[in-house]
Amino acid sequence: MTAPIDSALLSSMNGVTAASAAKGSTQETKDRFLSMLVAQMRNQDPLNPLDNAQVTSQMAQLSTVEGIENMNKTLTALANSLGTDQLSQAANLIGHNIVVSGNTVSLNDGMGVFGLSLDSPADTITISIYDMAGQLVSTVNAGGLPAGEHMFEWDGLNDSGVAMPAGNYRFEATAGSGKNAIAVQTLSSGVVQGVARGEDGIELNVQGLGKTAYADVRQIH
Repeated sequence: MTAPIDSALLSSMNGVTAASAAKGSTQETKDRFLSMLVAQMRNQDPLNPLDNAQVTSQMAQLSTVEGIENMNKTLTALANSLGTDQLSQAANLIGHNIVVSGNTVSLNDGMGVFGLSLDSPADTITISIYDMAGQLVSTVNAGGLPAGEHMFEWDGLNDSGVAMPAGNYRFEATAGSGKNAIAVQTLSSGVVQGVARGEDGIELNVQGLGKTAYADVRQIH
């Protein structure tokens, strides 16, 4: 007597489906399924014929497998299209200043731009700028500021009024309101020099900052 279609045939279909998925096509699955179905119908027990409901269920599963593959192809094409669109949009940033999270300030032509993001209003803000050797260069008392993002310009002078050489510097910031400390996030700014498609998405090559994710851009100037 022929084995029920929902056990033998389904088991075989599952194995074939996995192999076909690896090949990226369901054609082999469809051909194998139809061949086995015809064979079972020819050799079925006349006293225990195949159940129409079981055959219909198996056909539905086959259609589902094909539908999933088609959907995957559509999503892949959509993702590629979106990636191309993003790359084109990112290319428009070349030559522009952007702001991202970071603690580097790049000093060029006697000016360095950086920023802070405050979770809540602060009465006092202190900014400390260090050279890449870790030596304190300049301390700035920025006073009080409301919550939000704020940009600053550093004139490149140290605490003695001497102009510092061009290059990258590191900065830190602390903020408070009364006796309470206020959460503050440092922001870096730089000119976009190029764009590329990286493993994790679109990347920007930013002067003084290196590679930065396109998705991390907070401001554009």
